[in-house]
Amino acid sequence: MRTLLALWLIGCAPAHPAEAGPDAPDAVDAPGATSVTLPPQNGALDYQLGQAYPPPTGVTIVSRDRNAAIAAGRYNICYVNGFQIQPDEEAFWMAQHPDLILRDAGGNPVIDVDWNEMLVDISTPAKRAAVMEIEAAWITGCKTAGFDAVEIDNLDSFARSTGLLTADDAVAMMRLLADAAHAKGLAIAQKNSSELVARKAELGTDFVVAEECNRYAECDVYRAGYGDHVLVIEYRQVDFAAGCAAYPTLSIVLRDLNLVGPTDAAYVFDGC
Repeated sequence: MRTLLALWLIGCAPAHPAEAGPDAPDAVDAPGATSVTLPPQNGALDYQLGQAYPPPTGVTIVSRDRNAAIAAGRYNICYVNGFQIQPDEEAFWMAQHPDLILRDAGGNPVIDVDWNEMLVDISTPAKRAAVMEIEAAWITGCKTAGFDAVEIDNLDSFARSTGLLTADDAVAMMRLLADAAHAKGLAIAQKNSSELVARKAELGTDFVVAEECNRYAECDVYRAGYGDHVLVIEYRQVDFAAGCAAYPTLSIVLRDLNLVGPTDAAYVFDGC
């Protein structure tokens, strides 16, 4: 499942992760870049896509929308909706790139009805190259803003495409995005899509951001491909507790589904 996005943002001065210590990030070689820095293993995680706010004490890893400022002194992950179109960006795509919106036989946009998002058309190499002209700039923006990594959402949009997209299309698109991230010195996450872990080498991804892998018994699948470089977000207390007991070496956070800030009565945060 995925998360809601909002435009509530706060400003923070750019900074790099804390210096070496018990939870220091790992530097690894990646295709197209000298090295990238992975999130610190078992680092305390906060998932702030709905609203950016000062991270709770002890948090070392923060994921925020690509339009948000980074959290100073933490490892920062830049959220990019790479395979679907957020409602507030529909006008941009409809006006400037209508040919890159996936359409059915009647010419109507294919919609992810759960999130009211149009799917991006990545069905051919030419389409993928055109999409990359847009999204490579977003990745560059993440780098300029001071983020350390990117997570690309909706890798599994092919499953909602009514057969118009394939897993091969998604893997090929993800590899282009991974190469663009690595060229900027950014690590890149596989977001969900446990069925594609076996194709990690093709994807070019470095770590995982997994929503509800305890709820859906997918955590071991992710660990088989990525070891302990698995960041887990749970939205139910029972799944969070089970994950903390079963996977003490993973970064696991409990959040409210809409990812609101601490001033909202619905705010939930806990970590292990």
